[in-house]
Parts: sequence; C-alpha cells; structure tokens
Amino acid sequence: MTNETTAMFNSEAAGYSRRRLIPCFDAFYGAALRALELAAPGPLRTVLDLGTGTGALAAMVAGAHPSAQLTLLDGAPAMVETAAATLGPRTAAALVQDFGDPLPPGPFDAVVSALAIHHLDDDSKASLYARAHAVLRPGGVLVNAEQVLGATQALDGLLRRWHEREARALGATDAEWAAAVERMRHDRCATADAQLEMLLAAGFEDVSTHFADGRFAVLAGRRAD
Repeated sequence: MTNETTAMFNSEAAGYSRRRLIPCFDAFYGAALRALELAAPGPLRTVLDLGTGTGALAAMVAGAHPSAQLTLLDGAPAMVETAAATLGPRTAAALVQDFGDPLPPGPFDAVVSALAIHHLDDDSKASLYARAHAVLRPGGVLVNAEQVLGATQALDGLLRRWHEREARALGATDAEWAAAVERMRHDRCATADAQLEMLLAAGFEDVSTHFADGRFAVLAGRRAD
C-alpha cells in the first residue's frame, strides 16, 4: 500500500462506513464468518486481522468466537486506533505497519482480511499470502473477504456499473460515492481465480471461493496440519 493510500484512509477513518457501498454487505461478511467456521478445526484463540480498517470484520470475528484475541494491523494510525477502541480488551495487539513489513510471528489460528489486500500489486499479494501462511499454526486458516476483478475487461466494466447502481439504490450519496471512487482509484484488484492460484503457490490447501457477488468474493485456504 502506498503512502498516499495510507494517508487517504487515515484521514477518512472517523467517517468511514461500508454498508451502503457494499450492496451484499450482510451476505459478504456472513460468508467470511462461515468460511472461518468451516475451515477452523476448533475454537479460535489467536487471530491476525490484516488491514483491519475500523475493525468491522474483527468485531464480527470476536462476536462469533468468544475465546479469540485479535491482533490488529493497518498502515493508517487512525484506523488502528478506531479498531482497537471497538475491540477493547479483545485486542491482543494494535500494530501500525505496512503490509510490506514483517508480520507478527504468531502462530495464529487464523489470518483474516476484509477489503484491504486488493490495494497491493500482484507480486505483493503473493508475498503477503506466503508470509501469512508462515505465521499460521498447522491447520490454521486464511480468510480474505475481498474486492476482485471481473474475469474480463468488459465484465469488470459491467460489474462496476452494477456496483454504483446498487449502492445508490441503498442510499449512497453523491459525496459517499465520489469518496468510494477515489478510494477505488488506488485499487490493484486481481480476479478470484488468480488469487486462488497465489494461495496454492503460497502453500495453502483446500483453497476455494466461498462467496461471489459482483466484484466481491470470499477466498479461503488452510495450512496443512
């Protein structure tokens, strides 16, 4: 993630809300939690949230897994502060660092991420997936709730137009959509299939797409026991 991208998200932390801008919000995040349940062999105790933002996914994971302590990582200090305040005592650590920095050593039962990794170029995505694999305990799971690229340029254009139409139908204002477009200007999305290949190359097993709707998908993989 570039310094410009980090600064933009840092400045918007106080008013950052996704529900109106993600037409499939409930199904999308619900699928991420289900993927975690399906892949995790037992109760989660240690979870790393990459690009935690304001802590939306982290809070859902904490609610679904009462024993879990979450390590929150984001490049924007204001985002990390907001997420840590949301999680309160469920926060094991709140780290302000870039995805290119070494990850905390773990081992973690799960690594999760929501709408963050698509800011990286493909080489950086692949590197992050490999490093996430390394900090998982055997049998640990990665779940990435992500914005993805359409399979073709034409399809991606159609999906972008669908996204705007549905977001506006949910009440997104001109200002909210303009801010979303500015954020998306920094995106480096890859297709879901390309990222499944990255997960396999990183050493993950049982990789699959657990959810797909428009440009939103939930991808998961498991480190071998």
